[in-house]
Amino acid sequence: MTMHTLRPVAFDHPDAVKLNDEVQLEYAERYGDDGDATWLDPGMFAPPRGLYLLAYDERDRPVASGGWRSQDANEEAYADGDAELKRMFVIREARGHGLARRILAALEEDARAAGRTRMVLETGTKQPEAMNLYASSGYTPCAKFGLYRFDELSRCYAKPLPPAPAPAGPQPAGATA
Repeated sequence: MTMHTLRPVAFDHPDAVKLNDEVQLEYAERYGDDGDATWLDPGMFAPPRGLYLLAYDERDRPVASGGWRSQDANEEAYADGDAELKRMFVIREARGHGLARRILAALEEDARAAGRTRMVLETGTKQPEAMNLYASSGYTPCAKFGLYRFDELSRCYAKPLPPAPAPAGPQPAGATA
């Protein structure tokens, strides 16, 4: 079994740029366009208002990516407290090992810890694997938002990020559970 490590990197790190170029090519293949035209700035993924992760294989090759960025209510129909997933991608030869789920879980946990209350994402009908991943991870269809909110191929999903429960501390003497 291949071991993969997750590492936070800047969105403009050379390995992140390499994987971003690959995902854009895949979008272009699937949709017959130039890829995702959403404007992204590396600063959008800087903690504590975002995070960008790469998965590396045992030979230290970047094989998967994903990030989240803070969003609040604006003209593109985001809501206060949103954390938006961007650039979730696994290279073809590394698919089927649960990397997307690991990255997704790590991003959800980080966004929750940063005080975000809902994870949102936009994908498309020509990415059925993505739609299946999100549906099986607790995401439900939601009102469309973002650059592609008027595109008939666009699908938007959301998942609440409730605050983590407070850790159970020691019970006072005489207390019963």
